[in-house]
Amino acid sequence: MRLFTTAMRVLLGCVFCYAAYTKLRQPWLVFAMSIDAYRLLPTWAVFAVARTLPWMEIALGVLMLAGIWSKYVAAAATALLVIFWMAMLRAWTGGGGIDCGCFGIGETVSAITLLRDAVLLACSGALTSLLWRRPATPAAAAPASA
Repeated sequence: MRLFTTAMRVLLGCVFCYAAYTKLRQPWLVFAMSIDAYRLLPTWAVFAVARTLPWMEIALGVLMLAGIWSKYVAAAATALLVIFWMAMLRAWTGGGGIDCGCFGIGETVSAITLLRDAVLLACSGALTSLLWRRPATPAAAAPASA
């Protein structure tokens, strides 16, 4: 099980770092246009999200790769992926045809992007569940000796 959780941590960490990298390579206003296309946020929030989300993604990715605060980072990643997936689903069912914004510009929200993000969400959810079920350290599970 430890190998599985490590593999999921590394996979998700790489995905979050790559997603952040692709967004940070472009002017933040380009990403803001992708966010605005979803029509979920007021303009001031679109700008705030466009400027901060890539940094949040890179922080989550680095922490996940390093294995620091794994339980909390996995839970935060899962929450973020739920939000992303719900926004994409809303856009797709509404006839969207908008830019996903997931990995920079140029990818339309489609059944494929929904499936990809659903797989990432399932991995993140499984990782979160496994990390919260296991004891923090083997010593924590052992009875205290007098």
